[in-house]
Amino acid sequence: MSAAPPAGEWRAMRAADVPAVMRLADVVHPTFFEGASVFHDRLALFPEGQWVLPGPGLELAGYAVSYPARLGAPPTLDTVLGALPEDADSLYIHDVALHPAFRGRRLAEPVIARLLRLAGGRPAMLVSVYGTAPFWARFGFCERQGERIAAKLASFGAGAVFMTREPGEEKAARD
Repeated sequence: MSAAPPAGEWRAMRAADVPAVMRLADVVHPTFFEGASVFHDRLALFPEGQWVLPGPGLELAGYAVSYPARLGAPPTLDTVLGALPEDADSLYIHDVALHPAFRGRRLAEPVIARLLRLAGGRPAMLVSVYGTAPFWARFGFCERQGERIAAKLASFGAGAVFMTREPGEEKAARD
């Protein structure tokens, strides 16, 4: 099997990217459907937290979705927010996804670094799925547990792990 052609540079997501984002989401997250309205909602509410990685041709090699939220209160899947919480105290990394053909090349690192800078002095949080907790630990994320968060994780399926990263928890990405 030959290696995938090189991807481009991460760039700001545009509304016109949403169909390609959804096609990629279908490949990367076949059991976690989210409608186009979710991606348009996040793009309208917090454009600086939405990124895409162009692949060869017109399709995408990756995408990233993030926005301010209340620490420990990630929304359930396929939820249109309508507005960001006024008391948001963290950055929620909703998804950083790469097409399987582009994994293993450290292509996610630049956008993750950008998102962590975007968090600024606030904590960052995410829900790790598909056993990716060790990947996120490389960036300073640690697993958090509790009854309140366990109920939130139900929509993410078995094995979902809630993780947070406090400001200043710098870790260099390693293989």
